[in-house]
Amino acid sequence: MMKMGFVSAILPDLSLHEVLEFASEEGFACVEMMCWPVGKAERRYAGVTHVDVSDLTDAAAKTIMNECDNACVEISALGYYPNVLSPDRDEAHACTEHLKKVIAAAPKLGVGVVNTFIGRDWTRSVKDNWPKMVTVWRDLTAWAAKHGVKIGIENCPMLFTADEWPGGKNLAVSPAIWRRMFADIGAENLGLNFDPSHFVWQQMDYVAAVREFGNRFFHVHAKDARIDRHRLADVGILATPLEYHAPKLPGLGDVDWGAFFSALTDTGYDGAVCIEVEDRAYEGSLDARQEALRQARRFLSRFMPA
Repeated sequence: MMKMGFVSAILPDLSLHEVLEFASEEGFACVEMMCWPVGKAERRYAGVTHVDVSDLTDAAAKTIMNECDNACVEISALGYYPNVLSPDRDEAHACTEHLKKVIAAAPKLGVGVVNTFIGRDWTRSVKDNWPKMVTVWRDLTAWAAKHGVKIGIENCPMLFTADEWPGGKNLAVSPAIWRRMFADIGAENLGLNFDPSHFVWQQMDYVAAVREFGNRFFHVHAKDARIDRHRLADVGILATPLEYHAPKLPGLGDVDWGAFFSALTDTGYDGAVCIEVEDRAYEGSLDARQEALRQARRFLSRFMPA
């Protein structure tokens, strides 16, 4: 049975204990816990650390698991979304090494999934990125397999603003790329953390994607997106995407959630569906962000099996 949760990145001002307490009080079954290195965030929704994996001892892991048990809330996945294919070698190395720590921490916490991005050198073509991508990810999936962990790749293009232009910082954004990625890397523990909202502004069919790739869904993000058609008509699809679309709470954008969940249940998916809040209309305060999670839960509950 699917489990409703949320992504902890929207609650950076709360401790792990407080996140679990909120989740329990509001009836969430799970939380995707952010595991960024402790320090300053370089972009919105990054840099959040609810589980510090830098030196996670067995005793610390047991304490976290006990807190989850007491709250009756599971960790659906550990989340860390850097760019392991950055053209900056030092950045790519640091991201890769920390991702390995996240993967190694997962089984200590009884967690089977780590969510991340494939990465990309955004100044180069898909073709030119491909050889390095395959090499890096064959190594990472082998490392994950050694630890009994599945990797869920989110399909966000990471192409929103001028510093990510023209290619975006994540290769794994379309069915055509997924087919080739799965074939060339050849790892059964590599799958998707699927977010239908990214298909909305890319003008792709998220229901068809569910039908074809549902068996590779290891995790699902519930976020919506609204296209401003008047703005799109003015700036065109070659503008940076935030010029013509906005992330929204589920139910406030253009995703047909009935069709999405109909296809998802047809595939037999029984994993986590975690609300991801990136709706700026709800970011003014902690209370507003918590209410955003409540509102999204109320909306999505009508589509999920009880």
